[in-house]
Parts: sequence; C-alpha cells; structure tokens
Amino acid sequence: MYLQFFGLQEPPFSITPDPSFVYLSAAHRDALAHLLYGIGQGGASGFVQLTGEVGTGKTTLCRCLLEQVPEQTQVALVLNPLMTPRELLATICEELGVSTDGIADSNKQMVDSLNRYLLAQHANGRRVVVVIDEAQNLSPEALEQVRLLTNLETAKEKLLQMVLLGQPELRQLLQRQSLRQLSQRITARYHLSPLSQEETFAYVKHRMKVAGCQRNPFRRSAMRALYQHSGGVPRLINIIADRSLAGAYAKETGSVTPALVHAAANEVQPSETGVRTSRWPMAIATASVVILLAMTVFMWGEPLYERFNPEKAFEPVEVAQAGAQPAPDTIVDGPGPSPVPEEQEPALGNISTGQVEEPRPQDEIDSGWLDRQHRLAWQSMAELWGDPQSANAIASACDGKAGTGYACIREQGNWSRIRNLGLPVLLVLQSESPRMLLLQGFTESALLVGSGPDMLEVSRDSVEPRWLGEYVVIWPQAPDWPVQIRRGESGAAVDIVMEMAGFAEPAWTGNGVFDAGFETWLLTFQRRHGLKADGIVGPNTLIYLMAPTIRQPRLMLAEEERS
Repeated sequence: MYLQFFGLQEPPFSITPDPSFVYLSAAHRDALAHLLYGIGQGGASGFVQLTGEVGTGKTTLCRCLLEQVPEQTQVALVLNPLMTPRELLATICEELGVSTDGIADSNKQMVDSLNRYLLAQHANGRRVVVVIDEAQNLSPEALEQVRLLTNLETAKEKLLQMVLLGQPELRQLLQRQSLRQLSQRITARYHLSPLSQEETFAYVKHRMKVAGCQRNPFRRSAMRALYQHSGGVPRLINIIADRSLAGAYAKETGSVTPALVHAAANEVQPSETGVRTSRWPMAIATASVVILLAMTVFMWGEPLYERFNPEKAFEPVEVAQAGAQPAPDTIVDGPGPSPVPEEQEPALGNISTGQVEEPRPQDEIDSGWLDRQHRLAWQSMAELWGDPQSANAIASACDGKAGTGYACIREQGNWSRIRNLGLPVLLVLQSESPRMLLLQGFTESALLVGSGPDMLEVSRDSVEPRWLGEYVVIWPQAPDWPVQIRRGESGAAVDIVMEMAGFAEPAWTGNGVFDAGFETWLLTFQRRHGLKADGIVGPNTLIYLMAPTIRQPRLMLAEEERS
C-alpha cells in the first residue's frame, strides 16, 4: 500500500527469502564459505553444521548455497524433519529420485537402494549432498539414522555429505553422550550471529535500494531504534521496517522517525520473551548540546551535580558544551506534531574539522608533546563533556573513587571496538611509563589526537607500536548510581536502564521491574557487544547501552566510514 508513496517497485522487507534482496554481512559470507567448503572436498569425510537464532538468515543462506553448489553435485533438501527415522530415510530417497515403491516399510531395502544410487553417482563423478533445515527438530533416533547413512562409502571417500541447519538447540542436542559419534564427524561448524548496528544500517539501505527507492526514508536515528528493537535479526528488521513504512504512509510523511519505529515494534514485536517495547524514544540533544542524566549520564533527571533522588520527576536537562555554537531551533526525535530533521553527526572529512588550527600530519609523536597531553588528559576529557571544572573528579573516578559524578572503566580492544562504541577515549600508550592520549577521531590511516590548539592529525603507524589495545572510557554519572543492577530489582535506576534499552510502554511512568524477559534481552545484547554475558548492568554494559544516544561528545569518523 505504500509502494507508490515511496516510489518503490516492490516491497523491500518481505520475509520470504528472495535472492535479489540478499545482503551478506561478514558473518553471512563466512557462514556461506563454511557451507561451500563442507560440500566440497574439504568436508567429504563428515557433517557440516550451521546454527543461528530464529530469523538470522539460515534459510536465506541455504538458498544462496543451492545457487552456488559446485557442478556435478546433486542436492536433496529436507525442509520438515519432524518425522520418524524411516520417514526421514524415505524422504531423502524421494528427494534424490530413488524409488521407494514396495520397499518403504523396510529400512534395509531403502538403504540398499540408496547405496546403489550413490555408487552410480560416484562412478559418474557426481557428489550427493543432503541438506536438512530446522535440524534441531530431529529426534535422537532420526539423527542416528542420518549418521548411519554417512557410513555408505567407498574405500577412499564418503558417498553422502550431510549439512545440518538449525537453531542453537541443535548444538545442545549434539552434545548428548548418545550422539557423540555424530558430533565427532562434524568437520565444519559455524554459528550465525545477528547483524551489528552498522550492518543493520547497510541492510536497510540495501533493501530499499533494490526495491527501487531513490532516497532512504529511514533516518539514522530511526535505524538505531530499529536495531535496538530487532537486535540485528534480519527477520525482525523486515517485520518492523515494513510496519514503520506503513506507519509513515498513514501519516503522509516521507521520513521514518524513531517514534514510528517504536510504534511499529509495539505492534509486531514477538511476545515470547515477555519483554515490553517502547514508543517513547529517548531524549537526546542536538549537535552541539550535551544531555546529562540525573541518575546516570544524559537524560531524564536533575543536573549532573545534584544527588541521585528517585523521587524527582524525569525532566530532560540540556547543558551547553563549552565553546559550542547555539543549538538550532529544533527538538530531538520523538513523538509530537513537529517534523524532526535528521541529526547531524560529527564528521572529519579528511579528518580535519577546522577545530585544529593547522593539522600537522607527522610520522612520529614528539615525546614532550605526548607528556603534555598525558598531564592534560583529565582536563581534556572534562572539556569534551562540557564540564571544564571536573578534571579532578574524573581523575578520582579513574582512581576507583565512587560518587565523583563520573564513571571510568579500562577496556581492552581494537580500533573496531572503539569505533563501535563511538565515543572519544584515552589511549594508554606504552613507553618508559604508560602515557594517556586523547583520541577524538580516526580514519583507516590517520588519528585525531590531543585537544585544543595542541590537537594533531597523526598517522596510525606513529601510535600503533606504542598502543597494546588498552583504553579508558569516561562519562558523567550521578554520584548515587548503583554499581550493578540485576534481575529482580526495581526503582528509578531500573526505570532509566529499561528506558535506554527501549523497554517502556507509551504511557509508562516508571516502576519497571528487571524481569526474566529483560535479562534474556540483556544477555543477547552483552554477547553481541563482546561483553561479559552475566545479565547484570554494570559499568561496562551501561556505557554500551547509553553510547548510541549520546550526541556530544562523539568519536569523529571520516565521512566515507559513515556512509
């Protein structure tokens, strides 16, 4: 119904696998490579296993596999494995064109017929592959029958290759002691993960472009909301995005906003986890404004310097960043009658933004300059957060002192992990003694480091020999914010966390409970971001929950990295 309105030639978010719309993320490409390897010579001695959560694209990959199988390969596809071992055997024979007339009641006779067929195919130089989708539904007895089929072999190689596609329960099933023989024959395993946030953005843009759209109607903030609700699961992305486009059409607006995505998610989000989704988007400031949380960092509460008080009403607080230009006369994305322009994210262009008086690329960092940046690290970070007087508070927080108004964690990672976080950090460089260097942005080859008039553009090569992956993340945090929030708890801090994660109903007024549903979502979130999957909101998890909504300061990335 919205195709003509958005200038589309066909629906962009159909949940039916369509090869023309296939978007292969890095994980999908790796998984496809494992499957192709498995049905080639490399997997000739056993099974190939591909697992993934519901909706992550296993069936789509299966379609891609069938289109790319090597020549001289015969494939049998079993889509419904809910059957007895004998029925499964008969189905495999029928898929391969082996007649079961008069022998369907005898496993031995069907196996003998199948063996003759496989020997004939082998003599003609053809390989035979059986692909079983939804393999987690196979009974242990059916799996044992499948294993026995791989005993059909010549003196040098197997006659039948098996590919098992299934949900994570398949991995648990194959861990049974009674199935250890089958498990040992799996020569290639791959678990398909959901899309990352940037991959979700690329996925949406790809499908809109294939459908004929000249301009992507999804705002970047709307795609962030889409990612939060879908968790990067392609099927959920399709369902929510399709309903969001329908909502935009109904409102006769050419842009999909976060409010529309939240509303769509409320209507279509699966309810099996018992988690509530939100149509109340988080308030975030415009490009040159820092939003501070009363209870954590940047939203719904008192100014940063006032104490954590659960009795206070949630009100957005905007604090002007030092040296910032006046904010435009717009409001943040959210429900309301006024259209909201797309946010402008900081960009580097060629990495220089004009904030540097004369960016000076250089091969080596002067040790004196680096020492000065180390001494100014806390002050530089305080100025980035628009609070120049808080340098001592930041230093105390990084020394482990609580209640300073800031939080500080040390992380170990790489450039990709820092990019995904999206916030400026302090790199810990190794020399005679560790030195901290403020990182404000980077490209594939250059870094923007330091602050104020001493900010420099330097090559990565001049920093990487001294950087072993350690960095410090700092953010404002109310003095009374709890160290950990876990299942069973409730109160204002829980309300804030659930609101950040998008788990509030439209008329929600607080009093949320950290229940089993939210814990399940949180565990998935933690795994997706490489965090300790403990279902607890500690400092490391908290900053990854908050980071997508922090508008300033942001890590500056070159335009081509964000396109």
